[in-house]
Amino acid sequence: MGFLGKRVVEDVKPYVMMVFLQFGYAGMYIVSVASMKRGMSHFVLVTYRNLVATILMTPFALYFERGARPKMTVPIFIKVCGLAFLEPVLDQNLYYLGTKLTSASFSSALVNILPAVTFLMAIILRMEKLRLRSRHSQAKVMGTICTVTGAVLMIMYHGPVVRFPWSPRGLHHGDASAAAAAAAQSSGTWLKGTITVIGSCVAWAGFFVLQSNTLRSYPAQLSLTSLICVVGTTMSGSVALVAERRDMSAWKIGFDTRLFTVIYSGVVCSGVAYYVQGLVTKTRGPVFVTAFQPLCMIITAVLGSTLLKEETTRGSVIGAAIIVVGLYSLIWGKSNDVDLDNEKPAAQKLALPLTTVANGNGANHGAAGNGSRHVCGGQVAHDAETPAPALKGVCY
Repeated sequence: MGFLGKRVVEDVKPYVMMVFLQFGYAGMYIVSVASMKRGMSHFVLVTYRNLVATILMTPFALYFERGARPKMTVPIFIKVCGLAFLEPVLDQNLYYLGTKLTSASFSSALVNILPAVTFLMAIILRMEKLRLRSRHSQAKVMGTICTVTGAVLMIMYHGPVVRFPWSPRGLHHGDASAAAAAAAQSSGTWLKGTITVIGSCVAWAGFFVLQSNTLRSYPAQLSLTSLICVVGTTMSGSVALVAERRDMSAWKIGFDTRLFTVIYSGVVCSGVAYYVQGLVTKTRGPVFVTAFQPLCMIITAVLGSTLLKEETTRGSVIGAAIIVVGLYSLIWGKSNDVDLDNEKPAAQKLALPLTTVANGNGANHGAAGNGSRHVCGGQVAHDAETPAPALKGVCY
């Protein structure tokens, strides 16, 4: 029973970590929107956010992974720079800018195309190979379609306001809602904002895919997280200096919502998030990680209706329900990848380059530990296969 219980915990752990991470992201969206409404520059927010993450994660990386970090090479450093450019610089700045040009509700809905973008990117890069006769592959395709459909429905259809039991009393239809804010925007500005948010999703998806690849040659999650934050702080700081060169007062923050936003975003959504995403990516793959993104939208809607007194429309509720159906369909399809790998003998596993047996030599502290097997990218036979590049180091 002890072994069975331990195995159940290991199987459930990725789901629990990703759900809690979505709560963390939802909180970040709430506090960041509140701060930007008070005039905080998103360029400065991104810089401070990654600076806080650097200060937080570097001591842990230096202590827990001392002597376990692989040698830094030029290709690995280039990948680290690519990761820092994709997530701290491109994704975060583009998302905040898109929110300013459109609305918070529109951006949070549109960002739910992330699982579909990641899935398509993984197929293009041959990290995922579909077999359309397989029910699990069909489930992943249908889940992706449902996710996009639900997000589009939330954008295109609003309908009447839905009253939830937890919603504050006394809200009127005349209150400023996300739909009214969207209608007030000019078509040109709205289009720019839409393109910007889509660009942030592409950058975020690219980050997950590149992170999965980088962990194979640099299997030290804490150190990789710290390096991403250090390089990301440098890059985003340079961008912020150029963007805010005419108003240096934008760098000033006091003991208010802006300071809390910086600390919260840096600790939870940069430092902890990068590390947790790396842990889950190495066992379930980037598509599994991004499949939980729609949950953040639902949590944000609940928090927004209670804390910010935002109204939720019927279109948002219906779209969220469709997204949840797509989410579980995609997760069910991805779960078969791991189940099939568990049934395969070790010799057959080694035939797939991204699915191998690690010797647990201490390079992955707290990840799956004790010499356990790691599934990289969630690609296994029958449902999803992986091409055959040469293996380097411990597989993630």
